[in-house]
Amino acid sequence: QVQLVESGGGLFQAGDSQSLSCTLSSPVFSSTIIEFYRQAPGTQRELVARITDDYKTNYLYSVEGRFTIARDNTKKTAWLQMNNLKSEDTAVYYCHVRGTTYYMDVWGEGTLVTVSS
Repeated sequence: QVQLVESGGGLFQAGDSQSLSCTLSSPVFSSTIIEFYRQAPGTQRELVARITDDYKTNYLYSVEGRFTIARDNTKKTAWLQMNNLKSEDTAVYYCHVRGTTYYMDVWGEGTLVTVSS
């Protein structure tokens, strides 16, 4: 059974930097699209960043220039580097993995990021 493990959440101050990680226990990690979503209380889940199997990236407009998504297929891990955190970045962050050459659709349990101003 495929497992997705997230880590890196916690309590931070505005202006801090932090990296979230997402590790997948699958032998075909390279054939996936990795996405980080977030959901703040009372809001809908929104896509924060995406990296495709050919390393194309997309970002939510409000994190463009502050957040960077990356992947290392040898480590079966993706990271969301978050710089200059703001209070509005407070949310539960979820990793989502989708297969590109076969069916796979896995969500992580989420990790809470709290940013105090």
